[in-house]
Amino acid sequence: MPVIGFLSSTFPNTYAAFLGAFHQGLNEGGYVAGRNVVIEFRWAEGQYDRLPMLAAELVQRQVGVLCAISTPAALAAEKATFSIPIVFFIGGDPVKFGLVAGLNRPGGNATGVNVIATELEAKRLGLLRELIPAAKTAAVLLNPQNPNAETQSKDVQQAGRAVGWEIQVLNASTERDLETAFAALVQRRTDALVVSGDTFFASQRNALVALAARHAIPAIYQRREYAEAGGLITYGTDFSDMFRQTGNYAGRILKGAKPGDLPVVQPTKFELVINRKTAKVLGLQLPDKLLALADEVIE
Repeated sequence: MPVIGFLSSTFPNTYAAFLGAFHQGLNEGGYVAGRNVVIEFRWAEGQYDRLPMLAAELVQRQVGVLCAISTPAALAAEKATFSIPIVFFIGGDPVKFGLVAGLNRPGGNATGVNVIATELEAKRLGLLRELIPAAKTAAVLLNPQNPNAETQSKDVQQAGRAVGWEIQVLNASTERDLETAFAALVQRRTDALVVSGDTFFASQRNALVALAARHAIPAIYQRREYAEAGGLITYGTDFSDMFRQTGNYAGRILKGAKPGDLPVVQPTKFELVINRKTAKVLGLQLPDKLLALADEVIE
């Protein structure tokens, strides 16, 4: 029975809602976990330095395909094997990180999906400005351990300059760091916050939303789950469809497709979700233009 390795930089519960979509993608290729394929899961639980060891375990297990969920996981997988096919799920540019030679013709042992989380940071800042036009300062929360952090920082700061906003950069890679970052926001009287796309932040979404509420900081996030947890506004890729694509590619490779011949999948659907109750608590008036653009308004 073939074996799929599933390597993620976060906690099992962070992506629990999307594993069904991953299995759906596998099913499209005729594979059902426990019936004709085995899935070996490895979770780094936010500790990126564990990823090389976990990737090595999956290589030693001689998996037929290695699914790497996040840019750090994909980079660890790429260093662990040159022969086992890799299907990545990442937010950064796979060409920039050397995972593929090109998006249409990856050319090596890796392919997958790119949710382009990095490129959307400037878009999120623009949406936040629509919501808080009187604001003059904003901060971006980054995880310095994320390989995308530098690009995310540059994109948000460039977007801030374009609209005349002062952008502060705050770093956090532990729960204690999050408390420190929000204390800095309050001390500096920052008007708004962009929470960058990062698997550690996703695992801490309830804590992040609670901190934003406690300190009355308007914040925009990557995924709709933040808005469902009480976050003000989210804008990002439809993760469910992209996880389905990841499973689909894993199944196709098990059936003999070469990863170098499978083009990197890029998203075509983006979701804007607004939490009206949170906006009301913050004393914000939701512009009609923003409401018209929203895919969902949580009451």
